[in-house]
Amino acid sequence: MSSTERLAMSADRPPADGPGRLMRLAPVLTGLTALVCLLGWLQKQPCASVRFDFLKTTSSACYTDIYPLYYVRGLSDGKLPYFDSFTGTDIHYVEYPVLSGGFMQLVAWLVKPFGVDGRGLAFYNVTVLLLAVLAVVAVLATAYAAGRRSLRTGLMVGLSPALLLTAYINWDLLAVALSALALAAWSARRPALAGGLLGLAIAAKFYPLLFLGPLVLLCVRAGQWRAMGRMLAATAAGWLLVNLPVMAFAWDGWKEFYTFSQKRGIDWGSIFFVLQDHGLEKPSSDTDLLNLIGTGTFLVLAAGIAVLALTAPRRPRLPQLMFLVMVAFMLPNKVWSPQYVLWLLPLAVLARPKLPAFVVWQLGEIAYFFGIWWFLLSVSGQTPGADLSGTMSAVLNLDAPEGGISQDVYTLALLARFVTVLMLAALVVLDILRPSMDLVRSDGVDDPAGGVLDGAADVVSLRRWRGAHHVGVPLAS
Repeated sequence: MSSTERLAMSADRPPADGPGRLMRLAPVLTGLTALVCLLGWLQKQPCASVRFDFLKTTSSACYTDIYPLYYVRGLSDGKLPYFDSFTGTDIHYVEYPVLSGGFMQLVAWLVKPFGVDGRGLAFYNVTVLLLAVLAVVAVLATAYAAGRRSLRTGLMVGLSPALLLTAYINWDLLAVALSALALAAWSARRPALAGGLLGLAIAAKFYPLLFLGPLVLLCVRAGQWRAMGRMLAATAAGWLLVNLPVMAFAWDGWKEFYTFSQKRGIDWGSIFFVLQDHGLEKPSSDTDLLNLIGTGTFLVLAAGIAVLALTAPRRPRLPQLMFLVMVAFMLPNKVWSPQYVLWLLPLAVLARPKLPAFVVWQLGEIAYFFGIWWFLLSVSGQTPGADLSGTMSAVLNLDAPEGGISQDVYTLALLARFVTVLMLAALVVLDILRPSMDLVRSDGVDDPAGGVLDGAADVVSLRRWRGAHHVGVPLAS
């Protein structure tokens, strides 16, 4: 059967019983995700019991931004994000996009009835509870977008070690849940709702803005101009809805996120952290050059993804392109925090719901998660840290290396994450170039998360244009 015939069958096939199937699976997925979230909360308890003392958070690998930022960003003093400034650091306003700052302020209001001494932990615990709800939402939305493979996909996200370990480091799950809801709405062929949710996700974190590229590229290839227009208009409206009031009345506070991101130097998790110790010292001291290299590399990779989207033998599935563009953004980025794995998690399982490579990737993330905290333990204690054999000995004894780990061991952990993410991206590219290898399409479906793209015929294809040009025949209208 030809690919054209399979597309036609997919377009004629009635949609899978998505809502009904999800309702049947929701109790299982909700319960298991809630259990993982509870385990994630318990994993942080050794640090919570000592009010997240930094030495304890590094040795026990249970660090969180949530508790210290309640105090450092003035929430404990009643300061409003973006409207009130604070002193003591180079940052003068909350350095997160507006919706994340609003989330922080909402929880600060909720914990006001607690005593002054207990508000910090109450702020952390209430935030954790809300983030756990968002984790469940993200899992259910991802399962909905997966179509027939909703159980497998939902379990891969909900039971992932990455969710357990990183859910409560920061407020990223707000953007992750909104992005997953946007994808679920798009898969339900509701582009305006998807755009509105995506606009809110962008108002919570910057990274969902990148999803517009794959959506536009695939809509162009499928000729879905109306859906694309409605999605783009609703995205702009959703973003402006929450940003305009702050922009109008607290401009200096609103722009803090953007200026801070521009001026920020190399983060521990970036590949530049390794490269600066191997001859690439200039970017580490020149932020403009660092931004140029990172942005330039991303744009080159994004251009390659665009060519892939328009020349692949069969139009790529939406989650495949969304995953690839996220990887292209993260690999050359100057900042790659441990919890950024949550950005990739739903997209990775939708793009390639196969366990072997997924497990290898999760092992790489686990290695980095413990590696970063144990390395910071050696840095803060100004000790050389354990070598590889000493680190492995401590791990086998289920203990942290005394004094942390050496920079060489940390470099291995960083490269483990970098290489496993790159490996997963390469496998997704292979699935795109050889659709017969794609597990999702192996049973004849096209793109369950694609919405209006699912089963749509190709209208624009560089492969078809080149073929027609080379044989000297006109393109079909």
